[in-house]
Amino acid sequence: MKHIFLACTVVLALGLMSGPTLAKDLPAKGMTAEQIASWLQDNGYKAQITTNKDGSKTVSTAADGSNFFIDTYDCHDTPTCTAIQFSIGFDTKGAWNATKMNDWNSTKRWAKAYVDDKDDPWLQMDIDLSPGGTEEGLDDQFSIWRDMLTTFKKYINW
Repeated sequence: MKHIFLACTVVLALGLMSGPTLAKDLPAKGMTAEQIASWLQDNGYKAQITTNKDGSKTVSTAADGSNFFIDTYDCHDTPTCTAIQFSIGFDTKGAWNATKMNDWNSTKRWAKAYVDDKDDPWLQMDIDLSPGGTEEGLDDQFSIWRDMLTTFKKYINW
């Protein structure tokens, strides 16, 4: 009986010594476009940064065979931004309308859809980067975006 107790104690001690894997923290004040691009590239995605006319930056990337954008928000005159938005539009030659997009929005939780002034469908998802979080959390949000993108493409028969 003593040996069983001792064996259990050793196994428990070894488990405690290995400890949990520590999550990689995101910067508490958000991320720069360069950090976003690096995160994508570290996960095997392409990433190209462009500077918009207003000075904001957009990261272009792709998933599920579709190119999309990651726009930066709430940068407050610094390169560090506290929010990003995944965004993609599809040229369907005006095949969609607000009613169809409202049907999507009424049954989906994470990403929102709308039609532009040419009645083409768009999908967007906002992500807060501040007051911090973990890279694993950001990976999870990106996974949700990819799932929503795949589902949306099926919805619009793309």
